[in-house]
Amino acid sequence: MTQYRVKVDVMGKQATEVNNPAELKASGLKATQPRLKILEAFQQNPVRHLTADEVYRLLLAERIEIGLATVYRVLTQFEQAGLLSRRYFETGKAVYELNEGDHHDHIVCLHCGRVAEFHDDQIELRQREIARQQGFNMVDHSLAIYGYCANPDCSGEG
Repeated sequence: MTQYRVKVDVMGKQATEVNNPAELKASGLKATQPRLKILEAFQQNPVRHLTADEVYRLLLAERIEIGLATVYRVLTQFEQAGLLSRRYFETGKAVYELNEGDHHDHIVCLHCGRVAEFHDDQIELRQREIARQQGFNMVDHSLAIYGYCANPDCSGEG
């Protein structure tokens, strides 16, 4: 039996883990095969940020019969349940990632769309300082840096 491990942070509550279909059900979702296979695609894929089309192609490559509309519907359900986070970068498509309860920022390649994650305490501190200087009490933020990666498979300007 496949083990499913996803930390869930719903509406600011502390992250917990989804380890099996029963716990997926406890998050308010029935443990159907499409849901389990989509969750598994995020957990087992080395690429952490996936579009709906990429999830769909991954499942088709595994010979799993599923429609693109089902993929979109499940991704929306997972986002609403707090299992996934959705981001919109300059690439123009929604990108999903497992919500593991940790804060991180992103660097996005404008050519190939590759997304890298990072966390920098100095950047975090500076953002809080800037918010305070401007008369704000920062409660959340999203930082995305855009550029061109140095990946040999990318023919961008990196």
